[in-house]
Amino acid sequence: MSKVLPSKWDLEDDNLHADCRIFEVHKRRYRRKSDGVTGDFFVLDTNDWVNVLAVTPTQELVLVRQFRYGTQEFSLEPPGGVIELGEDPIKAGLRELEEETGYVGSDAELIGTARPNAAILSNRCFFVFVKDVKKTSDLAFDEHEELITELYPINDLRTLVTNNEITHSIGLNAILKLMIHLGI
Repeated sequence: MSKVLPSKWDLEDDNLHADCRIFEVHKRRYRRKSDGVTGDFFVLDTNDWVNVLAVTPTQELVLVRQFRYGTQEFSLEPPGGVIELGEDPIKAGLRELEEETGYVGSDAELIGTARPNAAILSNRCFFVFVKDVKKTSDLAFDEHEELITELYPINDLRTLVTNNEITHSIGLNAILKLMIHLGI
């Protein structure tokens, strides 16, 4: 082991353990370079995701509230979803925003990325900022979606986070990137 970085692990074997529709579970055997120790690890392979930070002309952030099956609770978070293979993250973000909220906007830009859980997930989440969004479209939920759109003043974001009203970790990362981007 170096004093700067821990030892890298080499992939020795990769087997599909389960195909779960929106992700695959792989059982992977790794060998640590420094001492040859091996171990089996499970990794969820899935598409990259996008979270959209959409702001209205009156400086309100568009958020959605939806039921989350993992926690069996409602979650307040930025709209977003799966990026299709080969799809541009900004285009995916604009698509998800319109489908989930009916809002569209201009001047979309990528303001960051994060690894949702590098211990077990292989994907990234992209954060797309969209200015001057307006509700112009009908909703187009996927079969298992049902969301309520809520607007919150940008200046209330810190309070929403402090009061644990936003608890979805990817949503929190997106809000942090937005606050840094806007200097608030």
